[in-house]
Amino acid sequence: MPSNRRVILLGSTGSIGRQTVEVIAHLNGLAARGEFPVHHEIVGLAAGRDADAMIAQATSLNVREAAVANGPGAVALGAARGVKVRAGADASERLVREVPCDLVLGAIVGSAGLHATLAAVELGIDVALANKETLVAAGSIVVEACARSGARLLPVDSEHSGIWQCLVGHDRKSPDPRAGVVPPTELDRQVRRVILTASGGALRNRSIDQVYHASPEDALAHPTWSMGAKVTIDSASLTNKALELIEAHWLYGLPSSKLGALIHPQSIIHSIVEFEDGSSIAQMGSPDMRTPIQYALTHPHHAPGCSPRLNWEALSRLELSIPDEARFPALRLGHRVIDEGGTSGAVFNAANEAAVEAFLARRIPFGRIAELSAAALDEVGSSPVRSLADVMEADQEGRAFVAASFGHEPAR
Repeated sequence: MPSNRRVILLGSTGSIGRQTVEVIAHLNGLAARGEFPVHHEIVGLAAGRDADAMIAQATSLNVREAAVANGPGAVALGAARGVKVRAGADASERLVREVPCDLVLGAIVGSAGLHATLAAVELGIDVALANKETLVAAGSIVVEACARSGARLLPVDSEHSGIWQCLVGHDRKSPDPRAGVVPPTELDRQVRRVILTASGGALRNRSIDQVYHASPEDALAHPTWSMGAKVTIDSASLTNKALELIEAHWLYGLPSSKLGALIHPQSIIHSIVEFEDGSSIAQMGSPDMRTPIQYALTHPHHAPGCSPRLNWEALSRLELSIPDEARFPALRLGHRVIDEGGTSGAVFNAANEAAVEAFLARRIPFGRIAELSAAALDEVGSSPVRSLADVMEADQEGRAFVAASFGHEPAR
């Protein structure tokens, strides 16, 4: 009989959450046939606003514990379906603290997922992390909490999962090199540089002027990946890659000088690790998030997957190029945040979230997203992080700075 692993899924109604449900169903099919040694049981679900969809998920998956941040009537609706629903801004954190589990998959977009992720880490629960903003805003706190509790951060982002898979035997802290790297960690001196790839998003072939004045419809038309609106806009501005550079810094203990990014339109190469002897290892795969989700659930095993395989015979070329920071100035902000440290990550993340919301509401042009993020870093500045309260205060200051700028923005 396979062993049982209890999973709480934060952000269950979003793109990553729904694909995680698919992956778990696939893995449980393997377990039922004796092809994988672990059965995954979803014991809790959390969503932001879509309470109806979450409760429908809970009913179909036989999950009895749930949480919703903003869902009027969700508690009563859940009770009628036999689901205990926690409601409110701290609902996800309460779910994590109250429902026993072995793994939390964090897929809530933005800083909203921070408290629940930190709660899991403090309890010593491994987190399969798809919420990069948690580490961007509060990386020092989360990593220190992992050191105290022994919790691990299992990367779900395709780029960080790719790094993870390339680094077997290069964990400075591991007494057994066969165990491989499990973040958060510090890499040994054999690693010269880590490169993340970026598709370039929907605007990669536009002129500087076209990028600056792009519409939401333009920026949301991603040519490769199917993602939520916020992540897709971040991809179009390359802010997503800036956030991922900061995340890699915290996951792998790398300075900004050892982190870089390249544009790769095919989205086949997800990351590259370059070693001091001149060799490099690249992790490649189809542009399908179910692959890194599954690896986070099955590490260190590569179980039979549910994603399409690469057709190597049909691949005619793989392109790599240096990002044009004149068109995409947000990318350099990732290096700046790593170098400045302190609360700069919280300010950057909050300002970007607020600016993306304003862009989607047609209150600012696309090019103002990166400008407002940079201006927030200039004006709010950075201070030491002593507690989560420092992070949350910086978050509010970043949002307030962007909100105060709206009076000077033309309506679109």
